Amino acid sequence: MAPDPTTRIGIDLYWIPLGAGGAGFVRLNGRMYEAVKARLEGRGPLDLYHTALEIRVPEGRFVVENAWPSPDSDTASRGVVVEGPVGSRRIARFRPFRYEVRCWRDGVIPDAGEAVESPQTLSNDPGQARRLLGLVASVPALIWGRDEAGTGDMWNSNSVIAWLLARSGLPTDEIRPPPGGRAPGWKAGILAAHRQESNQEKPRSTDGDTESADLPDAQ
Repeated sequence: MAPDPTTRIGIDLYWIPLGAGGAGFVRLNGRMYEAVKARLEGRGPLDLYHTALEIRVPEGRFVVENAWPSPDSDTASRGVVVEGPVGSRRIARFRPFRYEVRCWRDGVIPDAGEAVESPQTLSNDPGQARRLLGLVASVPALIWGRDEAGTGDMWNSNSVIAWLLARSGLPTDEIRPPPGGRAPGWKAGILAAHRQESNQEKPRSTDGDTESADLPDAQ
């Protein structure tokens, strides 16, 4: 696919309120969870956010997001590159208990219109954008909702985004949710990424140039 010289290059982060788009059950559960968490930590409840990325490179635009549940078996149409278990690996053979990590060319971010203080541009470097895209298929498929990696935080959709940003070399310590909000799972992703970096070399393409990693096929 020939590069489009008019494409704006960059990595954009979206902060989407948990349960946006009319997902009342998710929103209610989130509020209950945050109320208990806040009480245990001796603070006031905060707004909870789900994160997603939009990546633009000369070759095209990609949406990177972690979604649960996986709606159907046509994962290729959504650019799914990783699937992982929710709650337990024993029940992950059933689709409702699997999440999916998408790297979706020309895809959509559900409820992007309700995102707060978004998009937040994190980088305009094409090499960094390509490097992030090349990492999506290597996201660890840890158990959603559990602290399998022993980070002190549960693994979820925010963990996936934080892991990708940290492995891409972006300054994750400087990235903050909108005022009065937090992103559960963010710390888990960052710590998992740093541990992996300390235990192995960063992923490289066959010619040794991380910036030339293959982009996902068009879906």
